[in-house]
Amino acid sequence: MKFIFMLKVGVLGAGHLGKIHLRLLNQSEKYELVGFFDPFEENATKVAAEFGYKKFDSIESLLAEVDVVDIVTPTIQHFECAKMVIEAGKHIFIEKPIATTVEEAEEIVALANKYNVKGQVGHVERFNPAFTAVKNKINKPMFIETHRLAEFNPRGTDVPVVLDLMIHDIDAILSVVKSKVKTVNASSVAVISDSPDITNARLEFENGCVANITASRISMKNMRKSRFFQKDAYISVDYLDKICEVVRMQDAPEIPGDFDMILQNAEGVKKQIYFDNPNVNPNNAILDELESFADAINNNTTPVVSLEDGTEALRVAYQIIDCIGK
Repeated sequence: MKFIFMLKVGVLGAGHLGKIHLRLLNQSEKYELVGFFDPFEENATKVAAEFGYKKFDSIESLLAEVDVVDIVTPTIQHFECAKMVIEAGKHIFIEKPIATTVEEAEEIVALANKYNVKGQVGHVERFNPAFTAVKNKINKPMFIETHRLAEFNPRGTDVPVVLDLMIHDIDAILSVVKSKVKTVNASSVAVISDSPDITNARLEFENGCVANITASRISMKNMRKSRFFQKDAYISVDYLDKICEVVRMQDAPEIPGDFDMILQNAEGVKKQIYFDNPNVNPNNAILDELESFADAINNNTTPVVSLEDGTEALRVAYQIIDCIGK
C-alpha cells in the first residue's frame, strides 16, 4: 500500500551533491525517482550510463512527469529553476542557500504561495542527529558560540565563507532563538580566495541573546561545534562527530552524595551539576531531510526548513556580508 503515496521526483543538477541526492532518492521508499536533468551533456550522459538513472533532455520534459523537483544546481541557477518548477505547479526541494539574493528568495516564497506548492531548503544540519537529540532541550538560550572550520577545498571558494559554511549555523541558531536579529557586527579575512575565507560575526537579538559565530575554510582540521548557554543549562553539539552533551544545574540537596558535584556562589547558594548525554541515533541527514519533505507534502504540514526559513537565513547572512563590506 505504501507505493500509493510515493511521490514522483526529478533532480536538477547531477554534480557532486546531485549524485548523492539521486542515490538517496532512488533508495527511498517515499519517492519514485523518475530521472534528472543536467545541462552539461557529457556529465549527464556519464551519470546516466554509470548509475542507470533516466536522463531528460530539458527541464520541461522532466517537469511533465514529476510531482516534486529537487534542485541541486549551482546557487546562481536556483532562482530560475525554482521559478520554472513552481509555475509548473510542482513542489520544490532546493539546496542551500535558497537563492543568490534575498530579493530572489522572497520572490520564490511569493511564487510558492501563489501556486500553492510546498518548498523546503536543504539546511541539512537541522537533521544532524546530534542537533535533533538536544533541540527540544534548548530553551531561550542567551549566549551561543559556534565554530565551523573546514580544510581548504577549491570547490565553493567562488562565494564568501558566510554563504558557503556559516549559513548552516545561522539557520540552526534562528531555529532555536525565537527573536529578531537587532544588530550585526562582523570581521573577516580573505587569505587564499578573492572572497573572505575566515569570518567572525556577532549577532544580538531583540530578546538579549547573543550569538558569536566563526567560520573558516582554510583551517588545519575540520570542526563543527556549537554551544548553547541558557538559564541553568549548557548544551554542546558536535555536528561532525555527532555527539552532544547537556550540563544542568539544580538546587543542591541538603545532604549531598559523595560523588555529587556541588558549586557554591558568593551568596552561599549551592547548586548541583549533573550531566546528561542524550541518545544520538545514527542517520543519513540528507535522506532524512528529503523524506521529511515527502511527509510534509503528503500530510499537508509545514516543512521542517521552510522557504521562509531559508530566506531569513540568507537575509542574516547578507547582513553579515554587508557589515564586512563597510
